[in-house]
Amino acid sequence: MTLISVVIPVYNAAETLPATISALQEQSFTNWEAILVEDGSTDNSWSVAETLAQKDSRLKLLRNPRKGPSAARNHGALTQANGEIIAFCDADDLWQRDKLRDVALYLSRGDVQAVFGQVGFFHQDPSHIETCSHVPQGDVTVPMLMGENAVCTLSNLSLRRDTFQSLGGFREDLVHNEDLEFLIHLVGAGHRLTGIHAPHVLYRLSHNGLSADLDKMRISRMAALKTAARLGYRPDPRAEAIYLRYLARRALRIGAPASTTRKLVVEGCRQNATAFLLPARRGVLIALAALLLPCLPQTTRQYLFAN
Repeated sequence: MTLISVVIPVYNAAETLPATISALQEQSFTNWEAILVEDGSTDNSWSVAETLAQKDSRLKLLRNPRKGPSAARNHGALTQANGEIIAFCDADDLWQRDKLRDVALYLSRGDVQAVFGQVGFFHQDPSHIETCSHVPQGDVTVPMLMGENAVCTLSNLSLRRDTFQSLGGFREDLVHNEDLEFLIHLVGAGHRLTGIHAPHVLYRLSHNGLSADLDKMRISRMAALKTAARLGYRPDPRAEAIYLRYLARRALRIGAPASTTRKLVVEGCRQNATAFLLPARRGVLIALAALLLPCLPQTTRQYLFAN
């Protein structure tokens, strides 16, 4: 019986999908199937995926009956997956060799329902990691998620299939922060989400991706906060400051107008200056960069604030 079902939404990923699948095929844990859900690409993603699937019987290719990454993930995980564990991966990200081994070990014990690892961020060369995510100690809580999403990307989330089914999957009406809304729902419902202190994902950075739209990110986050409120959690100034710091960092990386970045810094410090500025290597650096923005080259901003 297949233990892990890997769900990969595919949209205009003809150039990156082969590397993603190659990293999956090189996993030290081999008891997996992969469900590639083609989401209406305008490039030759389907033919690339079809060629890959013909060479490996563990790859299953199908079309998304609806539209959008959340619908694609739901279709794969809720209607097609056979594994006891669901692991999500985007078609432009890469997995480290022992990711699925770690996932199988942790989730097979039964006391944890969802896990994630460390993410390394890169632009063009996956051997050149610009920065790495932090894995917190202990279980992730709703208040933690209201400030910062430690999972970072759905390519970093694995969970038991029965848990995913019980929650009904991802909200398909959200384009941004659908992962955050789901994680709040997951943890708020009493399921354990725990980080594994090991490198699991290599995340390909894009300056024109979905996460580049700061205004829509803030609007969609309100849906996640409403879910938290229904579960009895409300944002406090500290959580808001941490989230605004994240947006300011994102604004610096994508080259947003200086006024936008400075407004986020000021707003964050007004919410809770300590939470925004500390640790200094994150908050103080962002604040200084916002002040020096006119003389800070774009390449420098991208290097300093890669994730």
